[in-house]
Amino acid sequence: MPQTMPFESGDLVVVVLQSPRERIWGAILGLDASGIAIRGLDLTPWEEVLSLVRTGESDQVALGTRFLPMHRVEAMYLDEASSGAPSLADIFRNRTGQEARGFLLPVQHPRA
Repeated sequence: MPQTMPFESGDLVVVVLQSPRERIWGAILGLDASGIAIRGLDLTPWEEVLSLVRTGESDQVALGTRFLPMHRVEAMYLDEASSGAPSLADIFRNRTGQEARGFLLPVQHPRA
C-alpha cells in the first residue's frame, strides 16, 4: 500500500534549511520534488515577532512568500504539540491573541 505524505497545502510547518542554516515557520502553499512554497518567517527573531504582533505592529514583521529548493531542506516538521510542549501556533495564539493561520495566510485577492 503506497504511503501518502503527511504534508498538505495549508499545513503549518517548521522547515530546517542548510547552507545557510535557517528555521522557517509558515504555511505550505505547495510541495513537490523540486521544493516547498511557503508563506512564513524566519524563527530567529521569534520573541520579537510575538511582541510586534501583540502590540499591533504586524506590518513590521518580515513575513513573506518563498520557494525553498529541496536541496536546502534538511528537515520539515508539522507544527503540532509534542510531549507536552505546545505547537508554535498555540504559542502564537496564546501570546498574541491571533490565530496563526489567519496571520500567515490572510485573505488573498485574485491576481490581476
